[in-house]
Amino acid sequence: MHLSNPSPPTLPLLARRAAAIGPATARLALTWEQRQRSRLRAPLTDGRLVGILLPRGQCLRDGDLLASEDGALLVQIQAASECLSTARTEDPLQLARACWHLGNRHVAVQISPGRLSWLHDHVLDAMVRGLGLMVTVVMAPFEPESGAYAGGHVHGDGRSDGQGHGPGADHGHGHPAAAS
Repeated sequence: MHLSNPSPPTLPLLARRAAAIGPATARLALTWEQRQRSRLRAPLTDGRLVGILLPRGQCLRDGDLLASEDGALLVQIQAASECLSTARTEDPLQLARACWHLGNRHVAVQISPGRLSWLHDHVLDAMVRGLGLMVTVVMAPFEPESGAYAGGHVHGDGRSDGQGHGPGADHGHGHPAAAS
């Protein structure tokens, strides 16, 4: 008796953004890093695997909808909880200083009234504490500011790479020096 290996099941492919054309049929919880990727294989909250194939440079946000190529699957994106550092203050100047110092290091920051959060990093935590803010570590969804360009970083020649710059990234162009 000859047994053949069954072919693997076809992975539903989420390849287009969708408008709210009805209730989502599934949910997909993704971290901030995962929501920035254009190609990804991930489990829905019900355990079924799906593939994501989007044009490069797009970032998924909490609440976005993706549809399968055949339209049978409408998936709502959820920002997954992840380890964040959070600083709170009622002093707007102190908050602005902390935001400036984190932004100067190309750190993605979520800003709310009296609060800012970033992906946990003990070195950044120490810097923000040195600015006089108390820092706590929490598990929560991360939805950072989209930035001035909203679609990614635009180079001087007009090209957009669709990516932010990570700490220490060698990105081939200079930034103006900060005024003293």
